Amino acid sequence: MSVGGDKIGPFDRILDLLLHLDEIRPAPSLPRQLDDLFAELPDAGDRHEALEGMIWAHWCSHPDEAAARKMERVIGGLARQRYHPTERLLDGLLRADPDWAEAWNKRATLHFLLDRDLESVADIETTLRLEPRHFGALSGLGQICLRHHEPVTARIAFERALAVNPHLAGVRDVVGRLAQTAGPTVN
Repeated sequence: MSVGGDKIGPFDRILDLLLHLDEIRPAPSLPRQLDDLFAELPDAGDRHEALEGMIWAHWCSHPDEAAARKMERVIGGLARQRYHPTERLLDGLLRADPDWAEAWNKRATLHFLLDRDLESVADIETTLRLEPRHFGALSGLGQICLRHHEPVTARIAFERALAVNPHLAGVRDVVGRLAQTAGPTVN
């Protein structure tokens, strides 16, 4: 796609999404308990790790037990670097349930690990359209943007992750380093 002769690439699209993330509501298919967990997370103090764990558990859960077991296999496959069978599992999960935000996020992670960054960005975009509070997807997007010399988009992604989960110490450190080199952001 081009506008006035300029090509619009994946980083332009994802930047636009980041700048409008506050307008997106989480998919109705997400567990309702997430709302309470996210409300607690900013002021969680020492409980933040437990709350993060509960959030990840809800994201990875599924009402269909067979799908939940496949997600466990996906997580194990990623950990053991068994990428090709894991990709087939994820593709099947997404065909069966295209509204499962965490399946999109896991496939984005897989694509990132395989250096297929543009595919990863596309999957992160879908993840965020379904779950705009996904601090993992936002952090991953920031890493991809850094790898592609897109520091402004990276910083915005990282700042969005921190807005949702201020307990991401590594992300906070990266934002601090980016602020020293890039100055203020516009979001």
